[in-house]
Amino acid sequence: MAIGDRYPVETGDCTDLFYVDTGMYDTAEYGAVYILAGERSAVIDTGIGQRHDLILDALESVGIAPEELDVIAPTHVHLDHAGGAGHLARDCPNATVVVHERGARHLVDPSRLIAGTKAAVGDQWALYGEPLPVPEDRIRTLTDGAVIDLGDHELRTHHAPGHAPHQVVFEDPANDAVFTADAAGIYVPTLDAVRETSPPSDFDLEQCLSDLELLESLDPETLLYAHYGPAPSGDRLSEYADVLTDWVAAVESKRQQAENDEDVVEYFAETTPMVDVWGERKARAEAGMNTRGVLRYLDAQAQ
Repeated sequence: MAIGDRYPVETGDCTDLFYVDTGMYDTAEYGAVYILAGERSAVIDTGIGQRHDLILDALESVGIAPEELDVIAPTHVHLDHAGGAGHLARDCPNATVVVHERGARHLVDPSRLIAGTKAAVGDQWALYGEPLPVPEDRIRTLTDGAVIDLGDHELRTHHAPGHAPHQVVFEDPANDAVFTADAAGIYVPTLDAVRETSPPSDFDLEQCLSDLELLESLDPETLLYAHYGPAPSGDRLSEYADVLTDWVAAVESKRQQAENDEDVVEYFAETTPMVDVWGERKARAEAGMNTRGVLRYLDAQAQ
């Protein structure tokens, strides 16, 4: 498997479904974008603005010309999921961009999103690529329960705001699958395990656990992770509830021992076990960002 490769989803009984490794942050098996190639076509999530051409190549490889794409569906407007939306909207002129109503304004004017992302990711910003605005008349806003009709498939919208207030997960009943956004954590294929994601500024542990209960209630056969790839559901949702709870407890415990919060961030950045999987730069940046998100959550809980 390599950056830019396109694969069919063969987990469960999925049909008409593919994913491409976008090489997010110059890291293989970290960022996936999905293509539903049924009667009407859709791209689910768009990755960062950089390397959006890989999505166009993947569309072409499954027989979808840019002007034939019907729907662009970021699960939320964090730029690792929606940073390519403006680029794809420009290159796919007949596609409608669907997004939760709380995120739409940030696609029309991404300036605040850019500023917040730069503050959250630090020097990783150099790997993003500048997002382009999406014309307002190209956007359809979604609320909980909205259905995107794709003919032989549909995407049912479920609001899942624990990771971000504008996050949804999309259920594809025909494939008995759910596009999980960041609600089910980060799946690491080489480890066959899930890892935490808790970035600032909106991470909320209790709501994240509620979102996992929502996913459990949908009872999908297949989970489609944006980070990274398809996996059988099994017990992964309950596993992630434990991972996330233990992660928050670990950060809270370390904070009680450390002299200041920067020491806490540095500790988890220096001790992350993911260096061997994602490389030092990405692994340490990811750990630091997730630690900051938990620290902010703990501060909010204390108020």
